[in-house]
Amino acid sequence: MSVLKRRPVFGWAMYDWANSAFATTVMAGFFPVFFKQFWNAGVPATESTFRLGVASGVASLIVALSAPPLGAIADRSGARVRLMIVFTAFGAAATAGLALVGKGEWVLASTLYVAASLGFWGGIVFNDSLLLHVAQPSEYDLVSGYGYSLGYVGGGLLFLLNVLMTLHPQWFGLADAAAAVRWSFVTVGVWWFVFALPCAAWVRETRTGGAALRPGEAVRQGLRELGATLHELRRYKSILWFLAAYFLYIDGVNTIIKMAVDYGLSLGFDQAQLIQALLLTQFVAFPAALAFGWLGGRIGPRRGIFIGLAVYAGVNLYAFFIKDAGDFYILAVVIGLVQGGVQSLSRSYFGRLVPEGKSSEFFGFYNMMGKASAIAGPLLVGITAALTGSSRLSILSILLLFVGGAALLVVASRSEVREGAAAR
Repeated sequence: MSVLKRRPVFGWAMYDWANSAFATTVMAGFFPVFFKQFWNAGVPATESTFRLGVASGVASLIVALSAPPLGAIADRSGARVRLMIVFTAFGAAATAGLALVGKGEWVLASTLYVAASLGFWGGIVFNDSLLLHVAQPSEYDLVSGYGYSLGYVGGGLLFLLNVLMTLHPQWFGLADAAAAVRWSFVTVGVWWFVFALPCAAWVRETRTGGAALRPGEAVRQGLRELGATLHELRRYKSILWFLAAYFLYIDGVNTIIKMAVDYGLSLGFDQAQLIQALLLTQFVAFPAALAFGWLGGRIGPRRGIFIGLAVYAGVNLYAFFIKDAGDFYILAVVIGLVQGGVQSLSRSYFGRLVPEGKSSEFFGFYNMMGKASAIAGPLLVGITAALTGSSRLSILSILLLFVGGAALLVVASRSEVREGAAAR
């Protein structure tokens, strides 16, 4: 565990602590609600939902398309840390700017949200790839889990504070809940940028591909190499199969995160209880992600992922039969036990597959797949609900993503063995 005390490792992990505030308070928490109730005040629910979907879709599309070229440019420029902090500052400023958007100004709110999302996911591309620069391969699992564990604590703490601000605005000298939400956007921006500074100060890249290029040449050569990589990607069969597996099972993970509250509401559970369950998941995931990182180092990240996916399959089956809020709390605890583990071990496992000198470029593909998969799961749930008229069957449909992802992960592991044998 002494590896976690190294300054570069701690600084790298603190970036998860920093940016998770955006994921919890903004993406999952306040933006969707405030978008409908404040920036679309008086607009029919169906129209505001459409606008929110467009904003989220545009953000996802821009991020998915930009992640690989950003990674390729970072690999050639040797500027991962600098680009990470630039995207962080950009995203944090856009997030804080949401506090200045007036009532009914949904276009401006959408624009700032798209900008903040680009900053968020762009920063992740560079930070993920820096895992290979702060840890040895034998340490990837533990260090990756460390980052996710700090992320759950950091995001959970600020989200708890922001929820208290909206429930009791007078405690903080605020006029009402709307003012509390607007100030919450400011706290996220400040939190995100300030806690990203240890990573910027303590993490240094290790050069593997020759001297760093000037910005203009790095852009040109990075884009050329990206084109060559796309052409040659078929040579990296284990990576292709893993990305296909990741596309499916991480979509299942993200769909459960996004649809859990909606599922609970459809069963008649109280909204306050559901929010409490989400907070419970955050804090259970803190030690669990770290434990999964240790476990991955002992039994291998692939086996750890399989364990997590098996638990998720059980969660899906259990969710079909839940009857009350107590069952929902049980689900929250179990999900918290494996959520961070599946995410962190996927990152560390992929890090072992990345060719030398192409960490940012390949993590760009990795994050592109994670973002591109964000549509399929909710669509599967929605179509199943529409065809069957059953919320319980709709949540059970997510099981297909975990089963399919696990099957492709088996194929990826066999391909990795064959490639290793061929290399020898």
